[in-house]
Amino acid sequence: MTAALPLFGHAEAERVFGEAAGSGRMHHAWLIEGPSGIGKARFALRAAAWLLGARGPKAAPFDAAAADPVMSRVLSGGHPDLRLLTREMNDKGKLKQDISVDQIRSFNEFFSFKPAMGGWRIGIVDALDEMNRASANAILKTLEEPPPAAALFLINHGTRPVLPTIRSRCRSLRLSPLSATEMEAALKLAGHEGDIPESSGGRPGLVIERATESCQLARNAARALLKSMPRPNDALVTRAIQTGGADLAAFEALRDEALNWIAMRAEEVPGMARDWLGLARLASDTEELNMDPEQAAAKLVSALYAAAARG
Repeated sequence: MTAALPLFGHAEAERVFGEAAGSGRMHHAWLIEGPSGIGKARFALRAAAWLLGARGPKAAPFDAAAADPVMSRVLSGGHPDLRLLTREMNDKGKLKQDISVDQIRSFNEFFSFKPAMGGWRIGIVDALDEMNRASANAILKTLEEPPPAAALFLINHGTRPVLPTIRSRCRSLRLSPLSATEMEAALKLAGHEGDIPESSGGRPGLVIERATESCQLARNAARALLKSMPRPNDALVTRAIQTGGADLAAFEALRDEALNWIAMRAEEVPGMARDWLGLARLASDTEELNMDPEQAAAKLVSALYAAAARG
């Protein structure tokens, strides 16, 4: 039987969750933590489907097939007792910067009703990193006063601090990046045939997300620029800025190549560890300020050039 939502590298986390659920004393809120692209959202969806009644074979109970009636409803988005919360689109068809307070209020209202199918009522927030302070405070209502037979999965990529009031009401379950073998298996199943960048760091979802032409151009331009450091010519600098500024994903591909390059050199030149922190902070600030990708790429390349000159 083929699993509808195959998952690699997190068997131990599923074992821990399964034992907690089977104990009859499962915590109502789970903070699923780890870097982006390692399968946290898929882990939460598999766990939710399992709680709602989807079943795989005895040796792999979370591996329910698409033909399973519960899993079929989960995959279609039509299960009445499951709510997935993500950022919405704005009027221009682009993702909003944050999950809004209005979305959280609707989410809280979902938990005020009894389960439609007599089991659990489950919510998945993907992700806490995309909630502003107001929406983060609003979700505390459900965390503080959970109704019976309710379960929440809060996904945390670790790009923003989690409010202590949220963390204290959750059980944390940390997922780790995949091994090289697990990465190869996951990407093969997904049909990915390209290279696996060193900057992917055991995150197959990131590799798949950045398999676009814009990301590949930005990655190649970054590598050419880094190879020429500390004295790149103007053409390499311009190309890195233009390709890295094509869109947000391209900027992130440029950023990760730069951070990985500095991290490798920091092993021999300890002072470059400070440059890594500065570059990471700069990248974080560009996201917080919703900066134009090309402007962000220009700032990043400038900081990278300065770091290379010092190193």
